[in-house]
Amino acid sequence: MAGILDVRRYPEAVQTFRWSALWDLFDGDAERLNLAHECVDRWGGRGTALRLKCADGRTEAWSFQDLAAWSSRFANLLETDSIAKGDRVAVMLDPSLAFYGAVFGAVKRGAVAVPLFTLLGPDGVRLRVDDCQPRLLLVARDAERWQEIFPRVRVLAVDDRLQRRLAAESPRYAPATRADDLAILQYTSGTTRGLPEAVRHTHRAVVTLMVAALYGLGLQPGDHYFCPSSPAWGHGLWHGTIAPLALGIAVGAYSGKFHAGRLLEALEEFRVTNLAAAPTVFRMLRASGLAEGARLGVEKLSFTGEPMDSRTREWVEKTFGVTPCSMYGSTEVGVIIVNYPGFTGYVVKPGALGRSAPGWEVAVVDARGEPLPSGTVGEIAVRRKDGWFRVRDRGWMDEEGYFHHEGRSDDVIISAGWTMSAVEIEDALLSHPDVREAAVVAAPDELRGQIPKAYVVSERTGSAFARELQEWVGARLSQHEYPRAVELVEELPKTPAGKTDRRALRARAGGRT
Repeated sequence: MAGILDVRRYPEAVQTFRWSALWDLFDGDAERLNLAHECVDRWGGRGTALRLKCADGRTEAWSFQDLAAWSSRFANLLETDSIAKGDRVAVMLDPSLAFYGAVFGAVKRGAVAVPLFTLLGPDGVRLRVDDCQPRLLLVARDAERWQEIFPRVRVLAVDDRLQRRLAAESPRYAPATRADDLAILQYTSGTTRGLPEAVRHTHRAVVTLMVAALYGLGLQPGDHYFCPSSPAWGHGLWHGTIAPLALGIAVGAYSGKFHAGRLLEALEEFRVTNLAAAPTVFRMLRASGLAEGARLGVEKLSFTGEPMDSRTREWVEKTFGVTPCSMYGSTEVGVIIVNYPGFTGYVVKPGALGRSAPGWEVAVVDARGEPLPSGTVGEIAVRRKDGWFRVRDRGWMDEEGYFHHEGRSDDVIISAGWTMSAVEIEDALLSHPDVREAAVVAAPDELRGQIPKAYVVSERTGSAFARELQEWVGARLSQHEYPRAVELVEELPKTPAGKTDRRALRARAGGRT
């Protein structure tokens, strides 16, 4: 009988799918499972695990054995330092052997890994540290500065002293975790009007992830896979790192400020056949003009995080010679709509999100939670044990079962694949002494899909003040999380209840009355 990895036809994949078959891909079971063992240790006999292209042009590569040894030494170090099972270990490093080794080492130990984006400012880090209360924060440099900011958290830098300590530890570690133990806290910009929140992932999450790996990314043994998304965020961590490694497939990653030329170098150098990225990456590649004449061997190409505009889609098809495949879901439930890249018998419909992933029942529901007929706009939802779970996006399903996106149902902003919280940006703006009121909404943008636009009430005026506000927010939250457009206004529109009318601001940002 063919295994789940052998089924590569669309109709057969849907008809024969069983959730229990996903467990056949792993050493562990429903009782005992360790995510780091499944992604790293059991593949020690294979070759390359990580290929990294750096913004300065360097290429680095490490084997599964390298990653297994580094992560085991780190797990032993955590045990030596009395970091117990369940303790939080925050890792704020760029993609590197140290980043991946620390994340998987914490997971091996039974601690909870908390990846943090390196461009977060002090306020952005504080929000997350105050929430998860880590015992340890690992940084690349400036440990003393971070220690002053967080005196109750032990801060370590990846320096010569740490490397000497790691070298003294054993390169072997035997994990002992249960499948339902917490493994990773992944921060997202969260709910409507919510500050960043941590989504809790257990070790068994790697099993559910295989739906995205097989049917959203089209991963299969022999792929040369590449994902330039930062592993500090959902797409880069789960789909860019954990999904391929769990199948014994090497990870291709990017470190540093994005540069179209460097990315194209990686695609050629690594002989990439399977590429996953945010639509903005493809828009930036198109705008650079550097892809013309490049020797590209991509056979499967997927994107997620935001819709892809028709102009970019047509460019991808012409340049790469493949049809881009959308993958859709949420941090809370995983991927639920896919386009089956690499599967025969499936037709990608331009502009559509795709069809339901195997094992999921997806529908468009009304305000009462009742499924709507085809062609009717409502909220996209997936059936769970306790009923329909809304994923906070509006959409509709056509008569052929393809789902189409109609926009967000909340104030979360997706810009260039990054998910941002409007309220977090507003709070940073309001901390400026000259800002009286502020509201942030999503505004359409040709390159990034959406950008955060701020409406600010202040006695000060002028473009210099607007730039000052952008720098103020970027220094406190992140170099990517700031209002890319600032409009200074005399007052904010209000609802009859006295609340800021964000619906009116969204219409204004979109050029509507």
